[in-house]
Amino acid sequence: MARRFQAALMAALLAFGAAHAAMPNIAADVPGARVAGQGGFTWFGMKIYDARLWVGDAGYVPDAPFALELRYARTLSGARIAEASAGQMEKTGGGTPAQRAAWLNQMRAIFPDVKEGSSITGVFLPGGAVRFHLDGADLGTIAEPGFAQAFAGIWLSPRTTAPRLREALLKEAARR
Repeated sequence: MARRFQAALMAALLAFGAAHAAMPNIAADVPGARVAGQGGFTWFGMKIYDARLWVGDAGYVPDAPFALELRYARTLSGARIAEASAGQMEKTGGGTPAQRAAWLNQMRAIFPDVKEGSSITGVFLPGGAVRFHLDGADLGTIAEPGFAQAFAGIWLSPRTTAPRLREALLKEAARR
């Protein structure tokens, strides 16, 4: 009986550790990647996704690499994700109308349809590029001026429409 309990406890601890280990696509670009914070996003009571902010040794610093991971709780089209992202950029003051229109076209080309359990990760690289992944597989990169700041601002700007999620994501984002 004690051995079964120990085995179950060990399995649970390993599973918990794996859930917080950076995927290779994050670890490759964010040295020392760790979860700074996480939280869920709901819309009219419906859970849309869980978000995690991954930071490196420097913590959350906009010019240091970091990653935002969204694990979806429902099926959504890539076009809808792109449109919602552009709308949130507008609400947070990200970019000009012309920039947002160009970014929307790029996001529509990159963002895939997702189902429950799918994860899209944006890895924010020094210099302003964002490399996107679906469940670890490369989707493409957007390297337009201002895009990275506007896209990250959806979650991390003081002007975000989801301030509780922002607070949860930045909970342990300081340098270590």
